[in-house]
Amino acid sequence: MLQATNVSLRFDDKKLFEDVNIKFTPGNCYGLIGANGAGKSTFLKVLSGEIEPQSGHVSLGKDERLAVLNQDHFAFESFRVLETVMLGHKRLYEVMKEKDAIYSKDPFTEEDGMKAAELEGEFAELNGWEAEANAAVMLKGLGIGEEHHDKLMSELSGSEKVKVLLAQALFGTPDILLLDEPTNHLDIQAIQWLEEFLINFENTVIVVSHDRHFLNKVCTHIADVDFGKIELYVGNYDFWYESSQLALQMAQDQNKKKEEKIKELQNFIARFSANASKSKQATSRKKMLDNISLDDIKPSSRRYPYVAFKPEREIGNDLLRVENLTKTIDGVKILDDISFALNPDNKVAFVGRNEQAKTVLFEILMGRMEPDSGTYTWGVTTSQSYFPKDNSEFFENNELTLVEWLRQYSKEDQTETFLRGFLGRMLFSGEEALKKAKVLSGGEKVRCMLSKMMLSSANVLVLDEPTNHLDLESITSVNNSLINFKGALLFTSHDHQFINSIANRLIEITPTGIVDKEMSYDEFVNDRALQKEIEARYA
Repeated sequence: MLQATNVSLRFDDKKLFEDVNIKFTPGNCYGLIGANGAGKSTFLKVLSGEIEPQSGHVSLGKDERLAVLNQDHFAFESFRVLETVMLGHKRLYEVMKEKDAIYSKDPFTEEDGMKAAELEGEFAELNGWEAEANAAVMLKGLGIGEEHHDKLMSELSGSEKVKVLLAQALFGTPDILLLDEPTNHLDIQAIQWLEEFLINFENTVIVVSHDRHFLNKVCTHIADVDFGKIELYVGNYDFWYESSQLALQMAQDQNKKKEEKIKELQNFIARFSANASKSKQATSRKKMLDNISLDDIKPSSRRYPYVAFKPEREIGNDLLRVENLTKTIDGVKILDDISFALNPDNKVAFVGRNEQAKTVLFEILMGRMEPDSGTYTWGVTTSQSYFPKDNSEFFENNELTLVEWLRQYSKEDQTETFLRGFLGRMLFSGEEALKKAKVLSGGEKVRCMLSKMMLSSANVLVLDEPTNHLDLESITSVNNSLINFKGALLFTSHDHQFINSIANRLIEITPTGIVDKEMSYDEFVNDRALQKEIEARYA
């Protein structure tokens, strides 16, 4: 069991935590959520002992082992891949090395024999004989094949290193597992494997993630970091979000009878309980949900930006036709004879492994890059607004205040009152509206780019990873706005729930052409025959 008692922490003049008391118990997975800058990653470092709190303390059960997902992708460059994974269990690795050193001695003394026997006993207790096989199984599950297991870490790509470090954290069944954004840079197959691993993991997991689908799949509890405190709630992210909104609605409607509120709560809990899968984790979550009372749910103090895209005109019969697009960059063919046609009602998610291919396609379609060959034609009634993956050109060395920055993109109303009101709805209130554009954080830049797009009134939105750098509140707002958008969408994202709730068509750009399907993302990734076909295209 991991417990924080009266933990307080300040950085300079900023209070991150004050008198935090929280207990994490075995068999549960806790999703640590909070706005950007609330201190989620910092709290994980406090729990791991990397950062000492100014007051209070963190305690771990006797002889319990805590594992952390390493964020330094270059920390093990000189180690073999399999060895790097086994380094996740420090004591087991030490015993292995100590044994090897003793057995290589010449002469081998009686004292060496006694020490070796002692180490062999400990090695067996630590499940050492299965260690290498277990590490190999984990690597394979995450998509690192046997041909890589004896390579040096320095020989792997960045995404492969991420998977090895994740396997390292999971290795050896730690009592406490701390994971900070574990799904970053993982493909869908690796994420699905990790979800199943954590659902069946019987010890304690604490995870920070902006992936709502992941949080919904694995979490039994949500730990909400807000105003220097951490409140604990039973259920996954959707349950926390829906219940906090329900509580807010109830608080605003004081005329409702309590009996009606209780009935509404009971119906709400029943709906979520009915959606639980048959896994052990979901079953235990259902039992906890059944025991929730009206007083257990509280309105959230979270602020959600107001995001609403309203097209100025409807799209006619033609949206987009792409014919035989080809593009080579630095001698590598990125797009190879790509052709497709989109309809006005399409909301298309471009998915797959080749990030550059998706970005290059969008850059060509938006006229920011020329193809080597092929053509594309937008319908005459379309107007496009673009969210590029790299937005630095809009902000670097930009001395404009946010009001001045946004004024450039406001076609009709350029008054300060209108612009400040617009920025306020995007959570830039008061003096924040006078910030210089060049000093914005990643999440603030994204909110500004979304504001620019809203002011365009375009009927086609092209978005390349729009949820990067956003907190869960902003992601939820953008997600809901795009579900309700009356125009057409072309977008990329790594957020499963974002894609599944918005897209009605999936296009994957593979090395041997595109795979184009009108179906939900859940259907797309769970269609084994389809995924096998796609896998063959990458072979």
